[in-house]
Amino acid sequence: MTLQYFLILAAALFCIGIYGLVTSRNAIRVLMSIELLLNAVNINLMAFSNYLDPAGIKGQVFTVFVITIAAAEAAVGLAIVLSIYRNRDTVDMEQFNLLNGNASSKVKAWS
Repeated sequence: MTLQYFLILAAALFCIGIYGLVTSRNAIRVLMSIELLLNAVNINLMAFSNYLDPAGIKGQVFTVFVITIAAAEAAVGLAIVLSIYRNRDTVDMEQFNLLNGNASSKVKAWS
């Protein structure tokens, strides 16, 4: 397979991720869109690494690094969404205004 197929696939994934990031109000969908963006970057890293230096492993090393960062981002992001869901009973991004001055009256008490 040529480099173009991988670049088209990565561009399609990236566009889907951007579309989901811009249009979605659900926090879980936003996290999934960010994961799509990172996977598109991984495909680009692997494709260019194989195309430019087939014997080298620089692209694979960067890809493993990005996968590690993506896993940490997913874990922290889901923990934050779960915490906000427990306080607000919603995962709507419009309701994530906990740092506003008037948000303290809307927060539920811990039970």
